[in-house]
Amino acid sequence: MAEEASRPMKYPYTMSAKMAQFPYKFYWKHSWGFKYWVIASILCVPVFYKIQKLSYSPNNVKVWAEIRHKEFHGGDHH
Repeated sequence: MAEEASRPMKYPYTMSAKMAQFPYKFYWKHSWGFKYWVIASILCVPVFYKIQKLSYSPNNVKVWAEIRHKEFHGGDHH
């Protein structure tokens, strides 16, 4: 059987290899921007999810369908 290579590639060509070799710990420790970007992303995900659920609710979809119908099929022509 062939032995597995355990050393990292000199240049990671694939996106998964780039993500695996990214120095996350270094950026977390030395970059305030990276740290706050991660924290802000985590805090914003529930807000964006709630907005999406509200915008795609059946009531809202019906209202927008009526608005589009009036807009494209003649509602108030002069």
